[in-house]
Amino acid sequence: MQGSGLTRALNPSPCPSPHGRGDACTTVATPSPLPWGEGQGEGRFVQFLAPSSAPASHAGGNIGVIGKQLALFGALLIAFAVLAPHLARAQVEVEIRRGQVRAIPIAIAEFAGSNLASETAQIVTADLERSGLFKPVSPAAFIDRTANVDTPPRLQDWRVLNAQALVVGRVTDTGDGRLRGEYRLWDVFSARQIAGEQFYIQASTPRRLAHIIADAVYERLTGEKGYFDSRIVFADETGPKDKRVKRLAIMDQDGANLRLLTPGRELVLTPRFHPLSQQITFTAYRDGEPRVVLMDIMSGQEQVLGNFPNMSFAPRFSPQGDRVVMSLQEGANSNIFEMDLRSRQLTRLTQSQAIDTAPCYSPDGRGIVFESDREGSQQLYVMSAGGAGLRRITYGHGSYSTPVWSPRGDLIAFTKRVSGGFAIGVIRPDGSGERILTEGYHNEGPSWSPNGRVIAFFRDSQGGNGGPKLYSIDLTGYNERQIATPSFASDPAWSPLLK
Repeated sequence: MQGSGLTRALNPSPCPSPHGRGDACTTVATPSPLPWGEGQGEGRFVQFLAPSSAPASHAGGNIGVIGKQLALFGALLIAFAVLAPHLARAQVEVEIRRGQVRAIPIAIAEFAGSNLASETAQIVTADLERSGLFKPVSPAAFIDRTANVDTPPRLQDWRVLNAQALVVGRVTDTGDGRLRGEYRLWDVFSARQIAGEQFYIQASTPRRLAHIIADAVYERLTGEKGYFDSRIVFADETGPKDKRVKRLAIMDQDGANLRLLTPGRELVLTPRFHPLSQQITFTAYRDGEPRVVLMDIMSGQEQVLGNFPNMSFAPRFSPQGDRVVMSLQEGANSNIFEMDLRSRQLTRLTQSQAIDTAPCYSPDGRGIVFESDREGSQQLYVMSAGGAGLRRITYGHGSYSTPVWSPRGDLIAFTKRVSGGFAIGVIRPDGSGERILTEGYHNEGPSWSPNGRVIAFFRDSQGGNGGPKLYSIDLTGYNERQIATPSFASDPAWSPLLK
């Protein structure tokens, strides 16, 4: 592994084209020797390589915090259950005290290569910083400005900056319509290379390269999947408050690459991502009636799934993408129904003389959470996907709405109205562990990031010139960020990781 690892990493065999789904190719440097070969992983072509060796003078010594298992301390709330499944794989120690994360100092060196290299490093830095788990070292403090993927870095120059991890990288235009991104991740104090990978991406989507690298670094250091290579679809709102025009829009999770999906000639509400493809459903009011529309966001082609004049809430996909669940109004009441997208057959799931609405599947497709006023006030209920085993899970003061099951399956996010305000909170599916993450004048519409660590939502503001804006909050409740959009924005829906 000594010596030959660097040569292999920097002289890989050509990445085949097309690559799986045509988006990215990965070359992986693993922390243990593996045979030179090819395999398939997560829809991308993968080559397994050996890591670069560290300078002999850095062998041994302080093992640092990177290389330790993910350790969670303190009394609070971000629950052991949230991260416990990932402890064995984690590479970085995250300390949580009184609900706050002590961010890990990390340095993202200036990337070498094409004219996109500098921007790529900046996007990687911004992604990791925005997660709240990492504190990037300011580039103005860098001592070593020659760090690159070809040679081991002068780690002593990064130790004095208290950087615990170091990322070096390069971006190359391959000349065939693709970009190649390479990075190496180092544990500064133990002088150990943690990872070294390269990715191929279409040259027309350069920001994706940065998000993919950020996801790889995030996963190596925390033991859980990242969420940066994902998108958010939402309702873009323009015009005065009493004549608001709503159009569907889509953007990267950091607010970049925004584009409109609908022209604004009709009212559109509550978009939802298909779990397995680049499709969304949304509600469109056409000729005064609500219609459920399926749109391919790449081609813009639309298909009406059905006309439901009595629909009271937009549908959500099942995890397999072959069914949707929705609520349909019957007189003064509404009940939960499921539609098979192949046969278009409707199946009734609740029989209630109340308002049952806002259903959402569990990530394994075996359960459904929804809101209902069947016991007087709006509360959350859970049942099997077939409608059996119904049970109430909320008993707190106030009313609960818009429940959304976490991709992990361990938590359900909700909107809670109490004392004239609106809060975003989470609760376990068994009804335990309820806690509020953020509250204000009008918070609504939670949507989970692909890894179940962050929630996007919208917050409305008062006054004639006020309107909704998008925000995100992580599970600690401390890392709240506004997601910049050029206009008012509401009804966010977070995509799965792109393929």
